[in-house]
Amino acid sequence: MQVNRLFEIIYILLSKKTVTARELAERFGCSTRTIYRDIDVLSLSGIPVYTEKGKSGGISLLPDYVLDKSVLDENEQAEILAALQGLITVRTDKTTNVLQKLSGIFNKHTVSWVEVDFSDWSYANGQDFNDFKTAILEKRVAEFDYYSSFGEKTFRRAEPLQLWFKDKAWYLKAYCLTRRDVRVFKLSRMRNIVISDERFIERDLLNSRAVNTNNARIEGEVSLTLKIAPEMAYRVLDEMGGCDVFRAEDGSFIVNAVWPEDEWVYGTILSFGDSLEVLAPERVRDIIREKAVNILKKYD
Repeated sequence: MQVNRLFEIIYILLSKKTVTARELAERFGCSTRTIYRDIDVLSLSGIPVYTEKGKSGGISLLPDYVLDKSVLDENEQAEILAALQGLITVRTDKTTNVLQKLSGIFNKHTVSWVEVDFSDWSYANGQDFNDFKTAILEKRVAEFDYYSSFGEKTFRRAEPLQLWFKDKAWYLKAYCLTRRDVRVFKLSRMRNIVISDERFIERDLLNSRAVNTNNARIEGEVSLTLKIAPEMAYRVLDEMGGCDVFRAEDGSFIVNAVWPEDEWVYGTILSFGDSLEVLAPERVRDIIREKAVNILKKYD
């Protein structure tokens, strides 16, 4: 739609300062003539957009221009405020400040339409979250002690890339300077976190396989091969969509999964009762066997 294209052109100009008609035409899949018509529409609407000819010329906004609230209709204003209301759940003070300012600009009263608390009862240190947010935005190296699922402590230096919420827990995706690879660290296993003054230059990792959410290596992960009984098909479908699953001749499911190894993994396996068998690795088989024996002892 033309309205959406016009709105996006404004934000491109706000962020890039100057852009050519050809660049905009390639972005939106239209002709440069269409772009120039859009520029005329924006100008007639009161948006201070202008063009300059020449080698370094292009389309620009006046330097002091700020997007006026009249560009957004009532529904769009409400959607922005509702989205920000949801973002407050990550407990950042700046989000709250932005929400208050936009509410004043739009002259709207915000309604707390949803509350989502991503943290569990045992981990509620919002300061760590805000520290890593700062490190990501300011490209500052983070240092911390990290504990594996077996309680082994290692000191890490890392370049934070992204905070990631996955299956009831917060993780930090980062380029680990200690391991020289992209890793994912569970926030609840970090101690003595320090955001240093050392800055880093962003690495060209955007298209790297390692940075993909589904492929980044998680510290302390384990590769499992599971055999699950046919009657548990609904759980295989519901809980193991991202795993390698195939059907055996006896109707059971063979699942190859890579999960961060901790008590959650053991609890998930045990929750299947006698409908699941760990085929590999042997170490995890031993752990599950020991836990099963301990459970049996309690009921002897």
